[in-house]
Amino acid sequence: MVENSLGPFPLFLQQIQSDTAQNYTIYYSISGPGVDQEPRNLFYVERDTGNLYCRGPVDREQYESFQLVAFATTPDGYTPELPLPLVIKVEDENDNYPIFTETTYIFTVFENCRVGTTVGQVCATDNDEPDTMHTRLRYSILEQQPARPTLFTMHPSTGVITTTSSQLDREVLDTYQLKIKVQDMDGQHFGLQTTATCIINIGDVNDNLPAFTRTSYVTSVEENTVDVEILRVTVQDKDLANTANWRANYTILKGNENGRFKIITDPQTNEGVLCVIKPLDYEETQQVTLEIGVTNEAPYTRDLTSQLVTSTATVTVMVKNQDEGPECRPPTQTVRIKENAPVGTQSDGYKAYDPETRSNSGIRYRKLSDPRGWVTLDENSGSITLLRNLDREADSIHNGVYSITVLASDQNGKSCTGTLGIIIEDVNDNGPFIPRTVVTICKPTMFSAEIVAVDPDEPINGPPFDFSLESSDSEVQRLWRLTRINDTAARLSYQNDPPFGSYVMPVRVTDRLGLSSVTSLTVRLCDCVTPAECDVRSMERQGGGAVRLGPWAILAILLGVALLFCVLFTLVCAASRATREVKALPDDLAQQNLIVSNTEAPGDDKVYSTNAFTTHTMGVSGQGTCGAVGSGVRNGGQETIEMVKGGQQTVDAYRGAGHVHTLDRCRGGHVEMENSRYTYSEWHNFTQPRLGEKVHLCDQDDNHRHAADYVLPYNYEGRGSAAGSVGCCSDRQDEDGLEFLDHLEPKFRTLAEVCMER
Repeated sequence: MVENSLGPFPLFLQQIQSDTAQNYTIYYSISGPGVDQEPRNLFYVERDTGNLYCRGPVDREQYESFQLVAFATTPDGYTPELPLPLVIKVEDENDNYPIFTETTYIFTVFENCRVGTTVGQVCATDNDEPDTMHTRLRYSILEQQPARPTLFTMHPSTGVITTTSSQLDREVLDTYQLKIKVQDMDGQHFGLQTTATCIINIGDVNDNLPAFTRTSYVTSVEENTVDVEILRVTVQDKDLANTANWRANYTILKGNENGRFKIITDPQTNEGVLCVIKPLDYEETQQVTLEIGVTNEAPYTRDLTSQLVTSTATVTVMVKNQDEGPECRPPTQTVRIKENAPVGTQSDGYKAYDPETRSNSGIRYRKLSDPRGWVTLDENSGSITLLRNLDREADSIHNGVYSITVLASDQNGKSCTGTLGIIIEDVNDNGPFIPRTVVTICKPTMFSAEIVAVDPDEPINGPPFDFSLESSDSEVQRLWRLTRINDTAARLSYQNDPPFGSYVMPVRVTDRLGLSSVTSLTVRLCDCVTPAECDVRSMERQGGGAVRLGPWAILAILLGVALLFCVLFTLVCAASRATREVKALPDDLAQQNLIVSNTEAPGDDKVYSTNAFTTHTMGVSGQGTCGAVGSGVRNGGQETIEMVKGGQQTVDAYRGAGHVHTLDRCRGGHVEMENSRYTYSEWHNFTQPRLGEKVHLCDQDDNHRHAADYVLPYNYEGRGSAAGSVGCCSDRQDEDGLEFLDHLEPKFRTLAEVCMER
């Protein structure tokens, strides 16, 4: 159907028919947008005939098409046909005008641009059906203001505006206005059209050089004036104001070789400001001629030949004279006076002059500083007179120059200040001397010492020096000797083995001109390693018999006292333990004490002792209070730990050879006795009843019965075995049951760890 149809309505569109209508009575119906969906009731179908009608006009821009579904049913509701999709398309009419996206377009293009430069692009839209003549648009320029010359054109299809001339000049006209048109139907006369306005601004470029408003300027400035403005110059520039194309840069092209002037730009007025930055001297120059030039901040856009044309101007600066007072030139002046000059000696002093008259007449002089008050200054001439003798070696003299400050003034009260340096010419008035008067010689490590002499006079009156002993004592001449090393040093060495002590000897040092002085030199001859160890006390102790303890001696005494306290503390502890009641035999002797028998000894020089066993005395009269066992015996390279029966220093048997050293716990003394080695029978007779008693008393229940696994029988390998008794091997039936090794006492665990480490 066609949009915006004029009717008449209802408007017949199409008839719907079903092939089953030949056999059945068919009722037709429709559903979808325009029927039972928005817009509702726009379409309907006759139930019996299937004719489809539209009740009113339709706008394609609102509804391009309608997707309907047609149904064919029998009166009883049976549907012999599948639903039929029905598409109603609305045909477009050219009922919409093309519209520009903006009512006024604003573009900018730079002046002097090339032909064909793009200015901008316009765009329009049309709501009619795309890709039809109704939406095929055509652009054009209707008019230009000003009308002549024609400078712009527009592409009819794209709407792009370009330039047709390179003569755009912002300084002539900076804005153009175009009236543009867009028309559909590809621009045919019956097509719909719309117009808009386009404003084109011409952008500025630096196509105009700045030019001085005058070619020459004259100004003046007083001499000795700095940091003052003396002239302002102006320029003309046709480019856009307050842009880089308009702002000026001023330079001084000639006449400023001494750097006394500078020119800057005033950012508010674009003027050039000429200033003096170094003082001018009228006596030297009365007139200065400067040549200044000007350019823009932005580079010039014309051809290179025009770029060389720079506007210049000439500035003449007149220097005004003024009374500037005397000048102290040079600011530092010198005179030479000998060191031995007598008091009252006169010499030329400081001289200032008037720069205008080039003379020093009418100038008065006055002393501002004289550190030692050695001179007087003549008020009229500036000459000096000595009040005291000069001393070149004084503390206030630096490099032989004595400085005073002088003030020179004219009749108008203007003044200048200068320095007068008095160069004191040296004379040989100081003899050389030895600044280090105490010398230390460590006799075990040193045979001599170096002595150095100095002379305050200049080198021409100084070295080489001559050293000599001035003592008339023959003993000093016999024991000491001086040998020259170089021009300023000598070696003092001893001879004939002098004793330790302090020696005082006069040494005379003579310079090259024969002037000499005697220095009393103290020499300390010490028994030391370094000179720092030798001080006054050690000197007295070594030379005069007095005693002084050094730090190592004091440390040795303190260590000895500490060792003595340790020994006393050990004896007190031993005596206190001797008063205790001692057990006959420890309960854990069989389980926790290691008895070493016939082990390899580390060597003949080793003696070991142990206090592992304690028992009652046997075979002696009376009962001993203690018994020490386990003395180590050196015997034929073997180490044997034996049990010694103590008590009143009595031993039952004496066998073997060698000696044993043990500490008698009862008396606290050290006793040396003959070797007492027990035979096996004696050992067996001593230990058997006590071990039996221990076994009998241990591990019993309430009925005094022993546990079944407590008493273990041991086998004895026999007397005389070279290896000795095993003593720890059990005759248990299960020889592989070694789980008991995992439950040994802590002492055996420690022993096991030591063995594992080895």
